[in-house]
Amino acid sequence: MAKGKDPKKDSKKDSKADDKGGKGGKKGKNDGGGAGEEGKNSKLKGAMSINVRHILCEKFSKSEQAMERLKNGERFDDVAKEMSEDKAKAGGSLGWQTKGNLDPQFEEVAFKLAPSTVSNPTYERVKTQFGYHIIMVEGRK
Repeated sequence: MAKGKDPKKDSKKDSKADDKGGKGGKKGKNDGGGAGEEGKNSKLKGAMSINVRHILCEKFSKSEQAMERLKNGERFDDVAKEMSEDKAKAGGSLGWQTKGNLDPQFEEVAFKLAPSTVSNPTYERVKTQFGYHIIMVEGRK
């Protein structure tokens, strides 16, 4: 969360946007608890494909639990194996994905994320028709 912002206000904004089927927050907001401050402000080169992982939770409250575990330093792949409700059981890995192959809300957030590692992830949450995704990117090309 960005410095100087009230977390209660941000969570209310997330809830309102999510109830309307929005992205789950403001553009460029990093729900990673500061894990990716450099990724948020730096200019990334355009990529046509990304190596992406996610944690999919049907309910907002479960996504909050997963994010809390990540903020406490747990590895992204371990949290994904235990908490993700999709078929990507390999630590949440979706592999290399090209633009146009993903859900539009998911893709918009994922292609803006800076690459990071499962042990020190930069991640964001987004709501799609499938639920709440916590997304991290391992590579861009």
